Amino acid sequence: MRDGGPLGRTGLALLLMAAGAGARSRPAAHGDQSRSNVVLVACDSLDGRLTFFPGNQTVNLPSINFMKRHGTVFLNAYTNSPICCPSRAGLDPDYVTWMDLMEKHGYRAQKFGKLDFTSGHHSVSNRVEAWTRDVNFLLRQEGRPMVKLTGHRKQFRVMETDWQNTDKAVNWIKQEAVNFTQPFILYLGLNLPHPYPSPYSGENFGSSTFLTSPYWLEKVNYEAIKIPKWSSLSEMHPVDYYSSYTKNCTGEFSKEEVRNIRAFYYAMCAETDAMLGEIISTLRDTGLLGKTIIIFTADHGELAMEHRQFYKMSMYEGSSHVPLLVMGPGVREQQQIENVVSLVDIYPTMLDIARIPVPQNLSGYSLMPLLCEKVESETSPKGPRPSWVLSEFHGCNVNSSVYMLRTGKWKYITYSDGSSVPPQLFDLTGDPDELTNVAIKFPVIVHSLDKILRSIVNYPKVSSSVHEYNKEQFINWKQSLGHNYSSVIANLRWHQDWLKDPKKYENAIDKWLDAQIRREVLCKDYEVERVCFREYQVIMKKI
Repeated sequence: MRDGGPLGRTGLALLLMAAGAGARSRPAAHGDQSRSNVVLVACDSLDGRLTFFPGNQTVNLPSINFMKRHGTVFLNAYTNSPICCPSRAGLDPDYVTWMDLMEKHGYRAQKFGKLDFTSGHHSVSNRVEAWTRDVNFLLRQEGRPMVKLTGHRKQFRVMETDWQNTDKAVNWIKQEAVNFTQPFILYLGLNLPHPYPSPYSGENFGSSTFLTSPYWLEKVNYEAIKIPKWSSLSEMHPVDYYSSYTKNCTGEFSKEEVRNIRAFYYAMCAETDAMLGEIISTLRDTGLLGKTIIIFTADHGELAMEHRQFYKMSMYEGSSHVPLLVMGPGVREQQQIENVVSLVDIYPTMLDIARIPVPQNLSGYSLMPLLCEKVESETSPKGPRPSWVLSEFHGCNVNSSVYMLRTGKWKYITYSDGSSVPPQLFDLTGDPDELTNVAIKFPVIVHSLDKILRSIVNYPKVSSSVHEYNKEQFINWKQSLGHNYSSVIANLRWHQDWLKDPKKYENAIDKWLDAQIRREVLCKDYEVERVCFREYQVIMKKI
């Protein structure tokens, strides 16, 4: 890239010329080796399939390609939950995080940018929409996805907030980290390539605008953009239909519209890649690259109009498959790992890098044995990692709790209690686009995978708990608003639909709550009758 653009003074050419020995020194024996620095760059909404063939043909991502050449790429990495907050839960300061433990064991720690482990700016809407997903109404909760071109062919700083946070991380490396005698851990959270807010739909709508400049759009190979196939609305899975409708995607879209949405999204990924490049370049300039393990990932992916949806909140590949690349001391170069792995593996991996004992109650497994080709059973008290990963979602834009089990070539998706909503089964080897649900065709496979899933989590019980939680939380929220309730609920993200007939939607909620109250009364009556019957039995025995 031209001087003054991303990668700054060093220039992309110099960065890409950094071959093995020049890029970093070979690690010493494990016992003599000083602990590595760690840099984790976590972006938002980057489809992991863009980091390897054939997805990588659509856009030029030189920094990711650099990491692939000098490190390892995971081909089957998944989010533990396809939404911002739970996928970043390992950073929540209300709990002991991996960063806390690394600081306690001598690491200097710093974080910049997006954390989002508890709430985003639209959380009230998100929560109310999730709490009321069982209510008998259907409302659009997002603006219609659209594209917007800004700036000119030389403008590369489009997402200014992300660039400012990248600048902070760069300056911290140059001015502080370079002088440390202790190892450091640096976290940089980026908002890109998450879509931008959609002011044309009103301030309370979500983020449905894919925005970039000509500079980044030129990095996209339009000819390689695949237009996804859609099922008709009548043939869609019921949960998919709800998601498509609430995401404002059930209207007509031309092929050109869909292609542009995908192109602009890929351009936003290119800008994200450049920020990663700034970090790599700075580490090289300061002589720290050879002493630092770099991890690049995302909280979840982006559907970009696959399955007639944008955004995340889905178990389809575009939403649940995340990028995961690692390079640095001890990490094998040009390695592609096919094992299924999860974002929950990052916590134990961080501890493993820092040589901190990994608590056995953590959900994940360290990635270091895979990265260094060690025998996992020799390095983990928990034994070898399982052949599956789990992802679940209980939030907005989906009218059911969703659970995904990924193992081998299969992806099994089940809902709610496992029987009230039909499950889905996809053969990702023969059907990578997940267009054909083969659950009915392979009942034995479904039964086997469901058995594994139930051995991991009692998902019908979890779904029931979520159902009760949603009503309790909504009732508490409603009561907290008092007389302001009608005004507040009418002006959440669904306001454009709600305001067409507010009384209708309030009545639907009242019926939903009344049904709950009636069930509770019936349960209490039943319990009273049961107690009375037991007392009657005792009396009859005495007689």
